[in-house]
Amino acid sequence: MSNQFQLFKRRRFSAMFFTQFLGAFNDNIFKQALILVLTYTAASKLGVEVSILNNLAAMLFILPYFLFSALAGQIADKYEKSKLTQFIKLLELVIMAVAAVGFVFEWYALLFVALFLMGTHSTFFGPIKYAYLPQAMKEDELVGANGLFQMGTSLAILVGMIVAGILTQLSQSLYWISATVLVVAVLGYLAARYIPTMPAMQPDLKINWNIITTSLATVRYLYSLPFLFFIILGNSWFWFYGATFLTQVPEFSKVILLGDESVVIFLLTLFSVGVSIGSVLCKTLTKNKVSLRLLPFGIAGLSIFAIDLYFSLSGLDINVNNDTLLGIGDLFNISGSWRVFADLFLLGFSGGLYIVPLYASMQAYAPKSHRARIVGANNIFNAIFMVTSAIFAIVILNVLGFTLPQLFLVTGLLNIVFGAFLYIKLNKHIKRAVIQTNDGIAP
Repeated sequence: MSNQFQLFKRRRFSAMFFTQFLGAFNDNIFKQALILVLTYTAASKLGVEVSILNNLAAMLFILPYFLFSALAGQIADKYEKSKLTQFIKLLELVIMAVAAVGFVFEWYALLFVALFLMGTHSTFFGPIKYAYLPQAMKEDELVGANGLFQMGTSLAILVGMIVAGILTQLSQSLYWISATVLVVAVLGYLAARYIPTMPAMQPDLKINWNIITTSLATVRYLYSLPFLFFIILGNSWFWFYGATFLTQVPEFSKVILLGDESVVIFLLTLFSVGVSIGSVLCKTLTKNKVSLRLLPFGIAGLSIFAIDLYFSLSGLDINVNNDTLLGIGDLFNISGSWRVFADLFLLGFSGGLYIVPLYASMQAYAPKSHRARIVGANNIFNAIFMVTSAIFAIVILNVLGFTLPQLFLVTGLLNIVFGAFLYIKLNKHIKRAVIQTNDGIAP
């Protein structure tokens, strides 16, 4: 297909794209709105530190990935994917109804329950959507479809956070938040109803409901496929890397750039748009082939622009009077700020070049019968690396006493070491890996 955007004309792509876009959008409206409510309202009412509440929220959302990813992979391999998706989207509607009650009555315990359930919902949907793509796409469409999915996810996260920020500023904000998450859940369910039927990959699979033994078995199986094991380590490193940078954006916007809330949104937008453009360009740059040829460029960019971000932030000289925070327009006029903006955009762009070839390879090389379980294993490792990212940042900043620019420098240098290790391992094992033939369906 000459233009990947033509895929939007195909129901087999567009229905799943909008289903996953609306799911990620709703996740981030709810999560960000909850964090803002916890930060500005709940902490003082409950007499609890903001950092404790926000870290508890982050943990509750990630925890289901540890617990249920392997089970979710089994279910996605055993059952037909369109009906399974519709069922999960109905559950999202129920969860958002619970969240709406929690917001309206300010029952924070109920909101934490809803957050855990939304993390569970995302855990069970992940293996379906990523195992769906290689089944529904033709061989020359897989890279382009992955690029569009990555673009959609980045934009959904960004727009969801922006919408949450706007909703929390409205009068009767808790009612607006509740109505919005319910409406988006309904739209997600309607989109799921258009997903075409996808035959189950292993309908006779006997599901092991023991989440501990299932997780261990899934990871063991993954380890027996070394190429896929290192692909997933590479995927998870991207989540470690992205979480390390994006978690610090609010703080370095305020502390280093002396910027207000609009600066935070602007910086997140730069990164997200960079990821989106890099992701979409992967199809053209790889000529529709499932290939790792872009990986070295992605690795190099992630290191070069992280290291340059250290120098660009260290070279800034910003002075304001009376503790006034700067807006975007003010920062544009400060010498050196454009270099900071360019570094963040190019970090995102490099991330797009890095992650799309890895996801496409994971789908193409995973055995058809175990494809969703491989995605489940990927989610387990992603969660581990994201939690490790938080611990890493705490150690660097709070224990060792490094500055934020120094954290970015250390992360960029670590990326050189990990990137070289990853590329060597992938080149070693790709010769013995077997690419799966495309399942394909009618256009």
